[in-house]
This record gives sequence, C-alpha cells and structure tokens, in this order.
Amino acid sequence: MTQNDRVYEYLTEHGTITSLEAITELGVTRLASRINDLKRTGHEITGQMITVKNRFGESVRVKEYKLKDN
Repeated sequence: MTQNDRVYEYLTEHGTITSLEAITELGVTRLASRINDLKRTGHEITGQMITVKNRFGESVRVKEYKLKDN
C-alpha cells in the first residue's frame, strides 16, 4: 500500500486529516505532497486552516484536509 493509498483510506474512514495525524497515524511526513498527488489523480480534496493547541498549550493554525464529498 502506498502513502497516497493510506492517506486516502484515512480520509474516507475519518473524514479529515492534519499533518500531525498523517505523521503519527500513517508515518507520512509530507502530507501536502500526498494531497497534491491525490488531487492530480482526480480526487476532490479541500483544505482549511483550523486552530489547535500544540503540546505547550499554545494555539497554532494548521491545515485540515477533507474529501469534498464529506
């Protein structure tokens, strides 16, 4: 199974993905590249900036991707 396959499967099962989830759950360190690959193969994926807390309790903004149909 490729990284692209793992990212797509995660999106279909969980609805959204962030880079931290991609690293910890899938071992994928370049999520934006994998999203770009999936888009080039015809998958409609959108992204939006969200605010989350980092490990120090600070608010930080990260991009959250989801399949357009979800």
